[in-house]
Amino acid sequence: MTPLHGHTGPVAVHGGPGLAEQLTAAAAVLAAVAYLWAAARLRRRGDAWPRARDASFACGGAALAWAAVGGLPGGPFTAHMAQHLVVGMAAPLLFVLARPFTLALRVLPPGPARRRLLALLHSGPAGLLLFPPVAALLDVGGLWVLYRTDLFATTLREMLPHVLVHVHVLAAGVLFTLAVCRLEPVRHPRGLALRGGTLLAAGGAHAVLAKSLYAAPPPGTAYAAVDLHTGAQLMYYGGDLVEVALAVTLAVQWYTAAGRARARALRRGPTARTRAVA
Repeated sequence: MTPLHGHTGPVAVHGGPGLAEQLTAAAAVLAAVAYLWAAARLRRRGDAWPRARDASFACGGAALAWAAVGGLPGGPFTAHMAQHLVVGMAAPLLFVLARPFTLALRVLPPGPARRRLLALLHSGPAGLLLFPPVAALLDVGGLWVLYRTDLFATTLREMLPHVLVHVHVLAAGVLFTLAVCRLEPVRHPRGLALRGGTLLAAGGAHAVLAKSLYAAPPPGTAYAAVDLHTGAQLMYYGGDLVEVALAVTLAVQWYTAAGRARARALRRGPTARTRAVA
């Protein structure tokens, strides 16, 4: 993810987005179309699927496409940070809230494709990647490596590192959001305490990184002070907004789980009701 639209770097070709950005936008649009087609197919056969999830995935695809090829605001560093927030945080949240894996499992007929997808979700590697501290390390830890080493400067000069970082930021953002939200049918569900604690720690690390960028640009780069400060503030406050949305998702899950537990206790009789009240 490098500055776009006339800024120096491998993605700027005559003032426009590069091939990586164009491919990202095309993939985002195709994914949104595939999701909406699958949701429509599910409804045609009489199954319920909330339209709010359609809107969430479509908005995520549109946001990702805009971040890749749209007109981003501000100077080079501010534009880059706007892209970072959309690609690494906002779009992954919108995708995950739409529950695309659950949709795929419901649309696919019983057979090899469905079994393979379920096996992937239940596999050991998936469980490791979706362990909240591991997902946080890949996500926020990767950002520390990007911005506090020479890697960011390298992505401004060379195409391959730029593309790999672009893919990593999106994939790590999706993994972290999946690990925290736990909305898909994975084999190793984690408790609210672990997921909430990981979210707090990751949010703190993200905020500290933003403050460090306010004080000094990534090694090997030079930006105007106003641009650097605006970009760092955008990272700080924009990250807070997405993290609040994740916290709200966790709070809703806690409230729903507590309500279900209380309902079960009430159905079991007076002794269970006493325990539920206690």
